[in-house]
Amino acid sequence: QVQLVESGGGLVQAGGSLRLSCVASASIFSFNAMGWYRQALGKQRELVAVITKGGSTDYSESVKGRFTISRDNAKNTVYLQMNSLKPEDTAAYYCAMGMNYRTPGQYWGQGTQVTVSS
Repeated sequence: QVQLVESGGGLVQAGGSLRLSCVASASIFSFNAMGWYRQALGKQRELVAVITKGGSTDYSESVKGRFTISRDNAKNTVYLQMNSLKPEDTAAYYCAMGMNYRTPGQYWGQGTQVTVSS
């Protein structure tokens, strides 16, 4: 069983930045894609960013140009750099990895809360 552990969430003012990290207990080369999802209170879960084994990335329109997904293969870690944060970015953020290139979701982390104050 692969375990994913997220960190880096917190409280930040609008316009600020945070970097989320997700450490996997197995090599991230085991997965075709890794992604970050978020779920705000009362809303459906949203795929925010994906990075494939080959290095391709994709973002939701709501974060494009502000968020960057990256990975460090040696550390089995995936990052989400979040800049120019807005109050509407407030949500629980989840890391996921799996074999589906577009919506990885075989393994999930426990989530980390991001709160952006106005």
